Amino acid sequence: MSPTTSSASRNYRQPKLFEPIKFRGVTVRNRIMMSPMCQYCAPEAVPLEWHYVHLGSRAVGGAGIIMAEATAVEPRGRITPYCLGLWHDEQEAAFSRIAKFVTEQGAVPGIQLAHAGRKASHRRPWEDRTAIYPNEGGWEVIGPSAIPWEPGDLVPHALSSDEIGKVILKFKASAERALRAGFRIIEIHAAHGYLLHSFLSPLSNLRNDQYGGNLDNRMRFLLDTIMAVRQVWPDEYPLFVRLSATDWVEDGLTLEDTVAIAMKLASLGIDLIDCSSGGNSYKQEVPVHPGYQVPFSEAVRREAGIRTGAVGLINSAELAEEILANRRADIIILGRLMLWDPYWPYHAASKLRAKVDLPIQYARSGIYA
Repeated sequence: MSPTTSSASRNYRQPKLFEPIKFRGVTVRNRIMMSPMCQYCAPEAVPLEWHYVHLGSRAVGGAGIIMAEATAVEPRGRITPYCLGLWHDEQEAAFSRIAKFVTEQGAVPGIQLAHAGRKASHRRPWEDRTAIYPNEGGWEVIGPSAIPWEPGDLVPHALSSDEIGKVILKFKASAERALRAGFRIIEIHAAHGYLLHSFLSPLSNLRNDQYGGNLDNRMRFLLDTIMAVRQVWPDEYPLFVRLSATDWVEDGLTLEDTVAIAMKLASLGIDLIDCSSGGNSYKQEVPVHPGYQVPFSEAVRREAGIRTGAVGLINSAELAEEILANRRADIIILGRLMLWDPYWPYHAASKLRAKVDLPIQYARSGIYA
């Protein structure tokens, strides 16, 4: 770990944002988590120098948890041909280098394991996000039912029960690789319209077997995946789950459903719900404003009795502190803000008059705190 030095002498207080938090056997230095954000720049699904610097710089910048982007558990689970994966040795080795550096900087390395489901085989956001058909180099997409994400999109192959079991084994195998690579938190991605979310939502899941119909059946794939991952993920290391708390569409997944799901997840020993929303329907209407998703984390935390992370345009240190101080969430998950400012945690500490440790190499900058 790099030597550190306390920031310049001043009148300190101890804001909630900079209190350590413990998940099982893992202690996190503060309540700031860098959100998993796809970079869409890995043509072979292997982390590049970009990912090493991107994730490593945010660890140097003071965040408590560095969550690597949505990482596919098999090739057809990638959103685009440029997404990361974790199903072979070269990927594992590249991730190992990143996890080691993040740990050396005092942050906790995490990885979000994902399967894009019916939203796989698409072009990158700056290439208009349209579907890539098999004759263009794309691949088969899968889901609970043969319902495309939007008209004209790829029609997913509806998975059989046996095929669901095989996907679960892919998650388990990737979790084993994540452990060997040095990650200490896994987040299961069950949000934003990707495979596990598409099973949870009645908009996309029209099955009439044990994986469809009522909510208990619709959450079975997620619960089975978690139990399989926990078989290989040590008890002292935490498991998070990202959920879309609402589909933002009439007759879709609701906050009430999400509370019920979170209660089940709590009974399985899940350590935190990362409370996002939307992504499963092109018809969604999202009222975006600073902190617009915080009520979801607050409700899930209160009603399901499980720790939560708040995410969604949390754009100031003051707002982040208010959320934590009023027990609306247990950690703050930052996305675009951390893209803009890798050193936001230090700047937030200065605003909130928190005592933090700077890397010794950057100690001279403390005069500006």
